[in-house]
Amino acid sequence: MAASPHQHGAARLDVAVEGERITLSFESPLDNLVGFERAARTDAERQRAEAAVAQLKAADAMFTIDGAAQCTPVKAELNSAALALGSGADADHGDGHAEIEGLYEFDCKNASRAGFIDVGLFEAFPRMRRIDVQVVAPKGQMKAVLKRPSRRISLVR
Repeated sequence: MAASPHQHGAARLDVAVEGERITLSFESPLDNLVGFERAARTDAERQRAEAAVAQLKAADAMFTIDGAAQCTPVKAELNSAALALGSGADADHGDGHAEIEGLYEFDCKNASRAGFIDVGLFEAFPRMRRIDVQVVAPKGQMKAVLKRPSRRISLVR
């Protein structure tokens, strides 16, 4: 993903439909998910972080792809230096603005038939208010902005 300004309440989601795979790349300030942007310091913060990670790893709950595509989640990978997840190479810039990145892959029987993806991030994370979306699909490229309570990304123009 390209670097973007760190903005609380906002996240970024890139969607690629290629062959029989749909890939989603997610990036968000940690604050949107857990209410802080550093390593957890208390038991309560650790519990919030663990709950957020568990929710994000449930790819099929976070992203519901149009049933016409017949998709199955095959990867849910998270990176965050502050939460000691994955490589975390780009997640913590040392400026007190820690982020989390997620990579999700779905294998599909007919990815090109997917007309939409419903995103469960707003329901899971009340602090999130906006998701900037970029889609690259066989039928073209598009940008969209999801604002609470909207949750559907259209994959067709």
